[in-house]
Amino acid sequence: MDDELFTVAAVARRIGVAPATLRTWDRRYGLGPSVHEAGEHRRYSSEDLSKLIVMRRLITTGIAPVDAAEKAKAHRGKLSVEEVADNFVVREEIVDSIHRAAKILDKAFVEAALRNDIKKFGVIATWTEVIVPVLFLVGQEWEATGEGIEVEHMLSEILKRMLNEGIGSVKKPVNVQPVLLASVGEELHCLAIHALAAALAEKNIESFFLGARTPMEAISSMVKRSAPPAVFLWAQLRENGKEKFFKEIPAIRPAPRVILGGPGWGENRSQGVVYAQDLTHACAEIERAVGL
Repeated sequence: MDDELFTVAAVARRIGVAPATLRTWDRRYGLGPSVHEAGEHRRYSSEDLSKLIVMRRLITTGIAPVDAAEKAKAHRGKLSVEEVADNFVVREEIVDSIHRAAKILDKAFVEAALRNDIKKFGVIATWTEVIVPVLFLVGQEWEATGEGIEVEHMLSEILKRMLNEGIGSVKKPVNVQPVLLASVGEELHCLAIHALAAALAEKNIESFFLGARTPMEAISSMVKRSAPPAVFLWAQLRENGKEKFFKEIPAIRPAPRVILGGPGWGENRSQGVVYAQDLTHACAEIERAVGL
């Protein structure tokens, strides 16, 4: 690997910028290829490539190109993506950086930045202040241009995997019976309940996570068999937020607290159920249900 040499095109593909950008960095900042062989174009060495990776990732975090270039030229050895990701002061900066990194499909940076933020602030704060704003920006761009659907899918898969790791981390649950979480009907948009399950796991509250497209039969069976202290039902789309999903829950004692989340439930409000305004509210209602 140390002896491998790279063309402009090869480096451009590896770090996710245009060849013209590399030529600009060479001309303006002296971050060009350092190896020259007789009769050949100059080639980038592995060390050159490392500097350019640092340059590009620092720019992604919001650092000005001229300052990023100085840091990149001074770089020796490898700089982990975790170190680059841990470089934010205000929340708007990390939202902007993750958004830009996602658009160039920098999976490693997106994941490192999100993991670092969750470790520092917890699932609820990261979901509310970072993840939701990033998803909104991606969705807004897709609506405006029709482009970027691959960015949304990449983000969704990263988030599901990371949040699911948290779900499985409960070792000594505070609740005797797990709470029940499900997306109802044909609902496929279930990132919110992945986040809810991970947030509950941080509080050592165990859950049964049924995921997307949970039919009424599955909800009824789980309620009768597991007697959950709380049932959380998510509906993103109006066609999925049907009253039968909470009105037909089997009668058991003690009766579970039924909590609805998502815009799919509309403006109608039925007695006997709680409409969670956000992730914080949903967690608080479930905490009450399990006696915290």
